[in-house]
Amino acid sequence: MPFLGQDWRSPGQSWIKTEDGWKKSTTDENEKNNNVSERRSYCKDEYEKENLMLSINYDVAAKKRKKDLMNNNTKIPYFHRDKWIYVHKGSTKERHGYCTLGEAFNRLDFCSAIKDTRRFNYVVRLLELIAKSQLPSLSGVAQKNYMNILERVVQKVLDDQQNVRPIKELLQTLYTSLCSLVQDMGKSVLVGNINIWVHRMENILQWQQQLDNIQINRPTNTGMTFLDLPASLHLNIMHRLSDGRDLVSLGQVCPDLCVLAEDRLLWKRLCQYHFTDRQIRKRIMVSDKGQLEWKKMYFKLCRCYPHKEQYSDTLQFCTHCHILFWKDTDHPCTANNPETCCKPVSPQGFINLFKF
Repeated sequence: MPFLGQDWRSPGQSWIKTEDGWKKSTTDENEKNNNVSERRSYCKDEYEKENLMLSINYDVAAKKRKKDLMNNNTKIPYFHRDKWIYVHKGSTKERHGYCTLGEAFNRLDFCSAIKDTRRFNYVVRLLELIAKSQLPSLSGVAQKNYMNILERVVQKVLDDQQNVRPIKELLQTLYTSLCSLVQDMGKSVLVGNINIWVHRMENILQWQQQLDNIQINRPTNTGMTFLDLPASLHLNIMHRLSDGRDLVSLGQVCPDLCVLAEDRLLWKRLCQYHFTDRQIRKRIMVSDKGQLEWKKMYFKLCRCYPHKEQYSDTLQFCTHCHILFWKDTDHPCTANNPETCCKPVSPQGFINLFKF
């Protein structure tokens, strides 16, 4: 019959090594050795627990610092500077999820784009379209990034004293939208505390006041000025203006320019440039002399139809790779002819890319 003890070689006994050789240990010595081993194991466990708590506290502190970096109280906001992004609209084996408008707005390099004269009007128009209808669809980080970029845009206008009118229109559109959105804060239309958005609205009012107080200084040089140019050059410059409001402002400089700004051919070309023949025929206005009132027709058409947008540089979208990128930056295109796959994206087209 087999032995069923715990140790068939020496049940209930243990050996210790001495100077004279190995000897059987007594019960007292066994208890003493057991107590020493238990104390050592207890100290080891306590030491490991202490190190674990220190590591957990360090991780929590690191996460808190990272969170504070993206918090509203941070003084140095973080801006992504991606030159291109992949626009995926559904889950695949390689990619999970889809790209949203807020993610694209966060990742693309809009911070550097506002410093580029060619892209400035494009970014301003995109900010205006987002302020009209897309602001609630942005995530909390994207909404904060929107306000940070807007602050930089306003600061650039205040420093350069240029493009004042479009920024005023942008701020007015944003303020009007926020007035209606703040009233629906309980319906999850804006992310964050209502006090944060009230503070942002106060900043918008302050920016509007600063823009109203801008005084453009006249140049100090005594050389040839714009008014010294001949009338033919004045008229040639006016023909290159694509906004009728700029033409009206230029006509208010002096009586000579006012006469040139009333040229019917100027306003006719503006109408034909921004609107189709069908739209023009629906809004025909004839004077008492039987002539078409092109200037009045232009402003009436502007109130009824969107005018044609023209930008020096825009975002590009590759239909083969589904990549959105800036025009002067290369992207990893796998097509044989990348030029045929890329097309410009208007500000409204940028928003339409993320409508599912």
